[in-house]
Amino acid sequence: MPQITVDYSEQLADAFDRRGFAQALHTATAEIAAAKPPACKTQFRRTEDATVGPDTGGHAIVHVTIGLLAGRTDETKARLTEEALELLRQYVKPAEGLALHASAEVRELDPSYRKFDS
Repeated sequence: MPQITVDYSEQLADAFDRRGFAQALHTATAEIAAAKPPACKTQFRRTEDATVGPDTGGHAIVHVTIGLLAGRTDETKARLTEEALELLRQYVKPAEGLALHASAEVRELDPSYRKFDS
């Protein structure tokens, strides 16, 4: 915990410093949500197709989902999502003429959540 998933359009593959973003988001998550940095895990999933409104071209999407154990205030969650969006502004540099649609959310992990490390 935290479990972080980042879905992003393939047009951003060369324009998104994913490693830098993950490291910065792990630091922010530790500071804002009292998580332990070694416990932060981020997975990136590149998507091939995106449609925004009636358009199929000229758009790229990034969506960040941060899963935390229950107990954080709404204010903490909002602060973390705002920081995730600010970090996306820093670490994603889309090509000229490509509209970037970025979003983030914090979700509470279900009480059934379990993990193991080996």
